[in-house]
Amino acid sequence: MNVSVFGLGYVGCVSVGCLSSAGHNIIGVDINSDKLEAINNGKATVIERGLDELISNGVVKGSIKASNDLAYAVKNSDIAIICVGTPNDKFGFLDMAHVESVVENIARELSGKKFFTIAIRSTVMPGTNERLSTLVERISGKEKNVDFGIVSNPEFLREGSALKDFFSPPYTVLGSNCELSIHQMKSLYGFLNAPVEIVDIKIAELIKFVNNSFHALKVAFGNEIGRLSSSLELDDNKLIELFLKDTDLNISTKYFNPGFSYGGSCLPKDLKALNSISQSEVIDLPILSNVELSNTAHTNHIINKILSFNISDIGIYGLAFKSNTDDLRFSKSIDVCEFLMGKGMNIRVYDDAVNLSKLVGSNKEFLNAKLPHINNLLVDSMDNLIDHSRLLVLVHKPIHMDTEKIISFLNNSGTVVLDSSINNDLKKYSNYYGINW
Repeated sequence: MNVSVFGLGYVGCVSVGCLSSAGHNIIGVDINSDKLEAINNGKATVIERGLDELISNGVVKGSIKASNDLAYAVKNSDIAIICVGTPNDKFGFLDMAHVESVVENIARELSGKKFFTIAIRSTVMPGTNERLSTLVERISGKEKNVDFGIVSNPEFLREGSALKDFFSPPYTVLGSNCELSIHQMKSLYGFLNAPVEIVDIKIAELIKFVNNSFHALKVAFGNEIGRLSSSLELDDNKLIELFLKDTDLNISTKYFNPGFSYGGSCLPKDLKALNSISQSEVIDLPILSNVELSNTAHTNHIINKILSFNISDIGIYGLAFKSNTDDLRFSKSIDVCEFLMGKGMNIRVYDDAVNLSKLVGSNKEFLNAKLPHINNLLVDSMDNLIDHSRLLVLVHKPIHMDTEKIISFLNNSGTVVLDSSINNDLKKYSNYYGINW
């Protein structure tokens, strides 16, 4: 099929590569010239294992092109997949401006199309599908569900494992009042070995909020249990292991492990939006409304633990919101760095996946706003990080953990703080603090 993908960030770029590998012809559309250049040169716009290869293969065989020409993209495709950003507005709801702008522009180009499907992959507010359908009717003069259809098709991709999640989803969710558009979308995803769930449009629009809010809850819950068990001098890893053995009632093992505070662009955004929706409906959701409070308390706990050592030369491994990605948006590690610098600490940072020269868009803007002097903080290797530090804080599990190097650091009166699940070989050292943060 001929498909245009609007927005070449994480969801859009992964969609371009994966759909192309399944035999579809893809036109990626974005206003960011750096992203267009990367795609057309066979490079992914984001760090995701295996994605560069998919993009390169698609460009070589001619099934992937990138352009800022929306009219060209619509003319040469049967389906438009919307993957643009929907950040929180000042009230906590999701800002639909980018989605609405793209759909408005698509509507102006539908005059020559016999039928066209618009699939909304972006996370959107409930009621967006219906509102956009009316918008397209008004601008294009065409009839919804006859000349065009809009499908709510939420994505469930985790950064760092997005290819696996794309090719092996738990299900594919489709919500639309247009049978032809549903048929086209089922055909588009026909290569996936996953059930297709055709649901009410508002269910399709809301499921991403529910999923991500629950994931945020799991992270916060795991961290609270970790702090409690540590204060009671329990073997906290064993406690969590026992809890996770019940895969019938306790659901799954994902996100429940105690660790660093959650961050990134998905969990905070969708949790905040769901709480705003509940407030607008005058529904009291006390657990969900306090998840972010718990997450903030956990970040403060981390900062206080670091300050308790009274060491000013601090090396922090891990800048992104999670390992194996370069996504810095709402990273709690950045918050920690910002706070410690404000306290006059001498901070050095290293992250294998973060390359400043490759950061673009909101990812780059967030880092520059929070840590404008980041160039003065970054070092180029774990060895240099250790050499510049007396206190080493491992936010992420190192990709290549050099235990001997860290042991040498401990033997030279260095102090190491890390998640207690990372390495048990260091527990014999009195200046090693393996904690569940």
